[in-house]
Amino acid sequence: MAKELTEQERQFVADMIARARMAMAEIENWSQVDLDRLSQAIAWYAGNEATFTRLAEQGVDESGIGDRAGRPAKRFKIQMVLRDVLRTPSTGVVEVDEAKGLAKYAKPAGVVASLIPMTNPAMTPPVTGVSSANARNAVIFSPHPRTAGTTFEMTEMMRKACFAVGAPADLFQTIRHPSIPMTQHLMEECDLTLATGGKPMVKAAYSSGRPAYGVGAGNSSIVIDETADLDIAAANTRISKTSDFGSGCSADGNIIIQKSIYDRMVAALEAEGGHLCSPEEKALLEAAMWDEKGNRTFPTIACKPQQTAGVAGFTIADDRKFLMVENQGQIGPEHKFSKEKLTTVMALYHFERFDDALDTVRAIYATGGIGHSCGIYSHNDDNIDALARVAPVSRIMVRQPQSKANAGSWTNGMPMTSSLGCGIWGGNITNENVTMKHMMNYTWVARPIAEDRPSEAELFGEFYGQEIAQ
Repeated sequence: MAKELTEQERQFVADMIARARMAMAEIENWSQVDLDRLSQAIAWYAGNEATFTRLAEQGVDESGIGDRAGRPAKRFKIQMVLRDVLRTPSTGVVEVDEAKGLAKYAKPAGVVASLIPMTNPAMTPPVTGVSSANARNAVIFSPHPRTAGTTFEMTEMMRKACFAVGAPADLFQTIRHPSIPMTQHLMEECDLTLATGGKPMVKAAYSSGRPAYGVGAGNSSIVIDETADLDIAAANTRISKTSDFGSGCSADGNIIIQKSIYDRMVAALEAEGGHLCSPEEKALLEAAMWDEKGNRTFPTIACKPQQTAGVAGFTIADDRKFLMVENQGQIGPEHKFSKEKLTTVMALYHFERFDDALDTVRAIYATGGIGHSCGIYSHNDDNIDALARVAPVSRIMVRQPQSKANAGSWTNGMPMTSSLGCGIWGGNITNENVTMKHMMNYTWVARPIAEDRPSEAELFGEFYGQEIAQ
């Protein structure tokens, strides 16, 4: 029987929201300079190397999944969010179009409920917090139960940052002992929900009756054609696939390779640490990675390939960094390796003509991950254009490590985020990377301009004046 919300929990949420609204009132009239300084303090207190490394490692220890050595590298995301925020006005007049007589004023969204996944309990709160505070919102974090301790400690660091610049600490609060009923009630009472996590979490956010930004499932697929630099493509694929042991929704899941370079590309991937599974090993992997209901098994999620192989019942060399399975022609709900893997395993496919690659992309996203992302290694602009016209995804990375680029990087123009909107394809309201602009209300002021009315001949074009049979 599902746990019911107690009166004590209901009052606890009410008290948190009341404190959040009081905190917002205290910074309601802060200047842009003051808000930027607040964001800088939050970013430093949460994102300095010592603090972030400690809490990133703690998150791995607490959850039991992820790369303890690699996760601290996600610190750069806090820096990038701060960069973007400092370049974006968030109070008063933030945009003017003199030709149209329009001015846009930014105002807070309100109290934000932020649902924190167990994969990023140290990174997601400050990435959200740096933006949200600049927009003059307050945030209540609802952590995953497995990593509630890490989220709580990170929130405490952010509260210290507020104190350091004279802002109220209650701009940030955390549910210390989360439960599903309490999280659902929080979403029903807050003004906006940011749901960064699995499908059940996003579904709950959308059914709360309040505005919500959710994200869709990933199943990133990468096309590699014969114009690609294979060494770069292989290195980037390894970087993307092994980042935090493939826990991210952007990690390369399906590699679609032109047949003329297939053997050389597989060899390049092996040189980067890939282990190409035999058909027997592939069968063992499938039995180990999914249960009888088709759900991923916890011991094989976001872990070293040696652990995944061990659970499956075979061994691989200690220097191997990821597993590869050949999956040509095996796409669809019944073919599990064509779905999201969430670990250091990728599926390999090949194609003759580029149109065949596009057919493979369509089939994969019809199986899972629609709306999220894909990538391409190519120096043929026609192929890049063809993929962009066909792929049902919100973002395509060209010649970049997917999981290091989708959410923003120093070397592309994508705005940094921890929430990747997947558009109507993925059941989301936006295709964009969710950033500070999504955490604000806007007031449009329209002044009169000279009349802008084209003639009917201009509007109707060749159809103007035609007789229409009655």
